[in-house]
Amino acid sequence: MSTSETPSASARPPRKPRVAVVFGGRSSEHGISVLTAGAVLRAIDREKYDVLPIGITADGRWALTADAPDRMAITDRELPNVAELARSDTGGVVMSVDPASREVVYSEPGSVPTVLGEVDVVFPVLHGPYGEDGTLQGLLELSGVPYVGSGVLASAVGMDKEYMKRVFASYGLPVGPFTVIRPREWDRDQAGARKKVVDFAGEHGWPVFVKPARAGSSMGISKVDDLTGLDDAIEEARRHDPKVIVESLLRGREIECGVLEFGDGPQASVPAEIPPVTSHDFYDFEAKYIDSAAGVVPAPLTEEQTAEVRRLAVLAFEAASCEGLVRADFFLLDNGRFVLNEINTMPGFTPISMYPRMWQETGVGYPELVDRLLQAALHRSTGLR
Repeated sequence: MSTSETPSASARPPRKPRVAVVFGGRSSEHGISVLTAGAVLRAIDREKYDVLPIGITADGRWALTADAPDRMAITDRELPNVAELARSDTGGVVMSVDPASREVVYSEPGSVPTVLGEVDVVFPVLHGPYGEDGTLQGLLELSGVPYVGSGVLASAVGMDKEYMKRVFASYGLPVGPFTVIRPREWDRDQAGARKKVVDFAGEHGWPVFVKPARAGSSMGISKVDDLTGLDDAIEEARRHDPKVIVESLLRGREIECGVLEFGDGPQASVPAEIPPVTSHDFYDFEAKYIDSAAGVVPAPLTEEQTAEVRRLAVLAFEAASCEGLVRADFFLLDNGRFVLNEINTMPGFTPISMYPRMWQETGVGYPELVDRLLQAALHRSTGLR
């Protein structure tokens, strides 16, 4: 071929955007994250994107993993984990924190590091601390790599139930009564911390729910009917987080609503309802993920109730400065008032999870939902915005 016949660089087909799906992590929701990653990997359009799966082991090592969605599933009631998918027991993945270089490097002891190429966007499907709480988002900001979902502040607010409620209350959004046991309180004066909860229950009534302040998937939560079960519940919550939040029982229906950021701003999905789970005391981890208790989509609400919960969900999204996606969880009290329980900035994201189901019913199918989130991230800069 002559020089004149050589194709120019501009004539070559453009490189497909490269997506790093990062999953697993150090939190107690490690297995849920692997489930989510399997669903996302299966849904990403491989004609449109190149994909690099990166798993973070339970002890925090970044590992190159198999692109094997079928292995990222519950087997015999056991959740999957990154260690079973990692390419090597010793190799690790390193992402550059130089914003001029988005290269990912794989290295093993005694071997020359292998450059895996640049990453254009990260889809972080981690749940809980060390991934959903702003820590990973901070790393990606330093690296200058766009990513799906909320930034550092919104992720941190969305993870910490105490400060989440304080932010919402400052914006006039309705939240339920709560009190907090901080690590130093429990370490220094258990009797004083116990009395704080007893006084709280005296004002708002038993039972109360004792929760890790910065965890999700209903892990570490106990329903406490009186003082006798309190210490065990606090210790169970502290297994997941040294900071504990105590909430009063809100009697009503559990309603959820998804928020997705479109070009003209956040929009809310049709809401869903989590009906009472008769085989469980409340909607706990086993009910959600092992026994697959299903929600009702759309929720059987009046037009006025549907409009109100969608309005509140968008307001919560904006109050916490969220980006990309959020699932907002509410209680519809017996008096007809909605109370905002919490938001989740990276909700469960398997096709049977409530967030995708709500958007499916709203008209956005699962593959399209994944694509919308990736495209939004690719068109959003890192840094102050």
